[in-house]
Amino acid sequence: MKIAFIHNEKKIGTGAHFINDLMASKLEEDGVEVKNFYPHTSLINTPVHLSGLKSILFFYSLLERRKEILKYSLIQGTTYTPLPFLAYRVPVVSHFGSTTRGFIDATPLAKNITNGTRKVWYGLKKDGVISQLNIHTRRPMRDIIDIEEYVASRATAVIATSLKVKDELLASGVKEEKITVIHNAIEDYWFSDKSPSFSIEPGIVFLGRLGADAFTLKLKGLDRLIHLYQKFPNVRKTTFCMTTNKNLVEWLRTKIQNHIVYVNTKKENIPGLMSPLCGQILFISSRYEGFSLSLIEGMSQGLIPVIYPVGVAPEFIRSGENGFIINSQNEAIEKIELLNNDTKLREKLSVEAMKTSRQFSGNIIAKKLIKLYESIILNTTNS
Repeated sequence: MKIAFIHNEKKIGTGAHFINDLMASKLEEDGVEVKNFYPHTSLINTPVHLSGLKSILFFYSLLERRKEILKYSLIQGTTYTPLPFLAYRVPVVSHFGSTTRGFIDATPLAKNITNGTRKVWYGLKKDGVISQLNIHTRRPMRDIIDIEEYVASRATAVIATSLKVKDELLASGVKEEKITVIHNAIEDYWFSDKSPSFSIEPGIVFLGRLGADAFTLKLKGLDRLIHLYQKFPNVRKTTFCMTTNKNLVEWLRTKIQNHIVYVNTKKENIPGLMSPLCGQILFISSRYEGFSLSLIEGMSQGLIPVIYPVGVAPEFIRSGENGFIINSQNEAIEKIELLNNDTKLREKLSVEAMKTSRQFSGNIIAKKLIKLYESIILNTTNS
């Protein structure tokens, strides 16, 4: 079995790139031949409102290598990236870790942010952390929505990384029999033979990408995170974030009390920094996640999730047993106060969180992918 994986132009530290690398390495361990293909020709100097089309057309440069790519048993790409190969006989798999429609619908304009955190957001603009309250246009994302949904409807098969993403694809008109739910996985280095030692000291931890522009920072719930941090001035806080916004990093380091910030840390180094925080609270502030790798990564180190109902949280978080699903900032504050005042409860939930994370190993995802690939290839051969 030979699989052609289509990737973006360069590898950057996002969840999609990490999971693509993990899938490829685990498939190769199981004897599957995998080759990564990267487009290299891009339109230049396009105005902002055409950047979505620029991203889409970028992948057509791969047609220069179509003779090589079409020799593979199957072509897989993230959402719309395998678009140029829909016209050929080789089966195409579109892998949805999230949907653009999902996160554009979940991310409000500044004026529509709830009262509790709107003040925080406008304060960040006043302090120069963000240059604008909203991005200039959402048109590029709307263009990508159309293409994502077209590719999903035309692909041989579609992988959804959560039931939430599956529901979004169904709502866009993709046939249910075409969709397979295969949860993402985390790298082996998150799992240690020796469990982290429980921390008696209460604390709040954030782990994940924050982004840099007004849209992504809202999507990831920066205003929610700051609002919650400010409610616990005397509690230890640790942030592991990815961002290129230097003003934001400086603001977080100087304006939030009892706060340590790790920025753009190599991912493989994070477990060693995080394991001493075992038993502290992992606050996931996002307004939308398709899966939420940060949730599973944090749980693997014994952090207790307090999370909005995003990604796989509704599938795996059992409130009061291995974490809490919350629906408002007030509820988040209430649950964190409960946990910080009950060491035995924190210890119990911490152990259960680690157990839950074990369901997301790379070996499991590889076996599920191979089963799907074999089914697709067999059906293609017989048709």
